[in-house]
Amino acid sequence: MAGHSQFKNIMHRKGAQDKKRAKLFGKLAREITVAAKAGQLDPAANPRLRSAITAAREANMPNSRIKSAMDQANPASADAANYEEIRYEGYGPGGVAVIVEALTDNRNRTASDVRTAFTKNGGVLGETNSVSFMFVKTGSVVYPGSVASSDQMFEAAIEVGAENVETIKDGHEVLIKPEDFIAAKEALEKKYGTSQSSGIIWRPNNTVAVTQEQAKDLIAMIEALEDSDDVQNVFSNFEIAEDVMETLLAS
Repeated sequence: MAGHSQFKNIMHRKGAQDKKRAKLFGKLAREITVAAKAGQLDPAANPRLRSAITAAREANMPNSRIKSAMDQANPASADAANYEEIRYEGYGPGGVAVIVEALTDNRNRTASDVRTAFTKNGGVLGETNSVSFMFVKTGSVVYPGSVASSDQMFEAAIEVGAENVETIKDGHEVLIKPEDFIAAKEALEKKYGTSQSSGIIWRPNNTVAVTQEQAKDLIAMIEALEDSDDVQNVFSNFEIAEDVMETLLAS
């Protein structure tokens, strides 16, 4: 299991998701605003917006907050917002590669937040493209193994134009080209219902094993990054051994 997925598992088990609901809504709202501004305001004609609204509803964001986020995409609105998409790259403890995706209305603030999160936790912020060559950008849709057998999921994935299906712990991960992601995801969800998780991710070509101390520092760094309102996603290529994972979950 790659580092970011393991980090999410640890934080979920510790109940951190509930504490960060307001921050999550803020990040989802920014994605809705950017998606609405990039295309039409009609979700039926704007796949990215449709996907962003779906994610917001799955997180139980109020409809009023969704509407407000869409209104911010209108330049004539008093609440109009202008967010810029930025990617940061660098290394964490143990030589782990890290990619940070942000939506910001203040580049200087975001750069400062990201740099501080790296340097305070034993990391080094690098130049653009300094680590992205170690990853592949792909669409990912994850289902628990209970919804279908491996053969059934593979057949369904091929039918919707996916590239591959990989067996992961307790489930299936369907890999899709980014340009085909939304259509394939929607087709899969018509067949199998809401996925366990989905999104356009940076998937590492190889993973780096880390010690318990390095894992602690990496998790602290990812927490600091995700604590920034501007940061949308963090991806990394670290791997935590099962015994180390159990120790971290117990701490």
